[in-house]
Amino acid sequence: MTLSVIIVNYNVKYFLEQCLISVLRAVKDTNAEVWVVDNASADGSCQMVKERFPHVKLIENHSNVGFSVANNQAIRQSKGKYVLLLNPDTVVQEDTFTKCIAFMDSHPEAGSLTVKMIDGKGVFLPESKRALPSPIVSFYKIFGLSRLFPHSRTFARYHLGHLDPNQTHSIEILPGAYMFMRKEALDKTGLLDETFFMYGEDIDLSYRILKEGYKNYYYPETTIIHYKGESTKKGSINYVLIFYKAMAIFAQKHFSKKNARLYILIIYLAIYFRALASIVSRVAKRLALPLADTALISAGITFLVSFWEQYRFGTSQAYPNQLLWVMIPAYITTWLLSLYLSGAYDKPQKLFAASKGVAYGALAILAAYALLPVTMRFSRALILISTAWALVSVQGLRFAWAMAKPNTFPSLRRTKRVAIVGTPPESDRVTALISNAGADVTFLGNIAPSNTITHKSQIATLDQISEFIRINRIDEVVFCSNDLSLQEIIRHMLLLTPTGIEFKIAPQDSLSVIGSNSINSPGELYTLDFKAISEPANRRRKRIFDVAAAALLLIAAPILWLTRKPGTPTAKQSLSVLFGRKTWIGYIQSNSTSDHLPRIKPSVFAFATITHTSKEKSNTINHANLIYAKSYSVTTDLMALYKRVKEGIE
Repeated sequence: MTLSVIIVNYNVKYFLEQCLISVLRAVKDTNAEVWVVDNASADGSCQMVKERFPHVKLIENHSNVGFSVANNQAIRQSKGKYVLLLNPDTVVQEDTFTKCIAFMDSHPEAGSLTVKMIDGKGVFLPESKRALPSPIVSFYKIFGLSRLFPHSRTFARYHLGHLDPNQTHSIEILPGAYMFMRKEALDKTGLLDETFFMYGEDIDLSYRILKEGYKNYYYPETTIIHYKGESTKKGSINYVLIFYKAMAIFAQKHFSKKNARLYILIIYLAIYFRALASIVSRVAKRLALPLADTALISAGITFLVSFWEQYRFGTSQAYPNQLLWVMIPAYITTWLLSLYLSGAYDKPQKLFAASKGVAYGALAILAAYALLPVTMRFSRALILISTAWALVSVQGLRFAWAMAKPNTFPSLRRTKRVAIVGTPPESDRVTALISNAGADVTFLGNIAPSNTITHKSQIATLDQISEFIRINRIDEVVFCSNDLSLQEIIRHMLLLTPTGIEFKIAPQDSLSVIGSNSINSPGELYTLDFKAISEPANRRRKRIFDVAAAALLLIAAPILWLTRKPGTPTAKQSLSVLFGRKTWIGYIQSNSTSDHLPRIKPSVFAFATITHTSKEKSNTINHANLIYAKSYSVTTDLMALYKRVKEGIE
């Protein structure tokens, strides 16, 4: 056995599918075995592997045992002269493995190698080559000096920025996404250190290979795509903690006590620095628009009150301080709450949701005004003037934002212009898939996957793709991998990268089209999944319903307790819902509940009861759950909960 390819998967089914398609093409002329170790994915990954790739050796873990443990499970059973640890969110070329094997065969001093990696937009990934993260190298990286001086031999050493990415180099650290290793070297160094749950294990193993006298190489004669950030979200606080703590484990293991203490100090400074920055960034992003609305409405109303006093009464102190310090803040609070409930702060932004929110808020204020004592009714005219200002200011702010960033508002976003590279049958299949996924795109034509037009539906040839993109202002190109080699796809991605367009790949016989904009963004998918229940507006409505129903049931708890039957909502359940641990109504549970359903909190009750049996019951449940997810309505939850309460008190 020449090669053992090992892929550890966790909830990235569609990327794993495309990865396996590329791997099986690449091992076609190689004596190789392919392993997938799944860490208890909840997205149907294992079922997909069994159905589409029956010859792949699958290990199904019942819990997430971590990257190191999962890889070691397969390494211990592998038989290859070489072992490749490969991320599931990668795509390899047809000749990637044969080139790597040839290089390793001709360089007996090589213990391992990695290759040139690009992201889904064709941009080179600097982590393709790395140096040992010593305290000073890590300091430069953590505090941004490597970013300021990306090609410096000193400051950019973490990613070896001074080395030509198109030349072969001896390096120190390989990226975990692609670690092509000599099994003989692994036998001497030992397997991955299972102390590392995730991150750091690639650095540790690379360093141990060096210590055994082998060399690690960066080999750019073949290129792979790495859709960064699929299994983990790198902007999260959890990522910061896991990654830097892994670095601390590495320091304690390999550095002297003095250097380890210094390194760990830097690490913990970085943890607090990055965690604080992450928290501040998230809070700032969430509060920026509400704070801007508050400032605009407050400043305008303060001016209008003064103007109205002068105009109406000829004095600047006609109204008591209660108006300025009590009533106006109450008005503004009402408008902000109404803006929130109307979806004015949802993402993606709705351009006219702010107008609706102000209008509803004004109605609420006027209704409350009528119920106030006479001493608190200062001026209906002032409420109307303030409403006009609130409407102009918050809607004007969004118009200004829309002018600056039109893509923030879907209603103003230009329809994406897409070209598909493939034969007519594949192009038609992919067009239908994208259309059925509900994507807002315009198809500008089918490009032949060769330099000859073979069908009347094809507008241009592959060697004319640059000109076609320029003339038609194409935003995105979809490559059909059934008609083009992955080597050819990657070559054209690299050639077209300067145009700034997006790329996606449609794997053969797959229900997904995969791509990723950049190193910092998660991969994009066109799939047939239903996600209506997970839309921001529906999540908010569901939560408001849960809180309102829980509050009412808690008030009615004594009566319900006296008359209750089994199945009636309890006070304990109401508290769980009130504090956000559960939702009142959710999916019908069964052993075959679809993994593709949008996730919601554990539910107290199911939205319906299914009385069928056996396989018929499973199919009915899955269909009913899909309908609930796709066409969610608060009315469904209300009727389901009402039924439970009614049954319990009758």
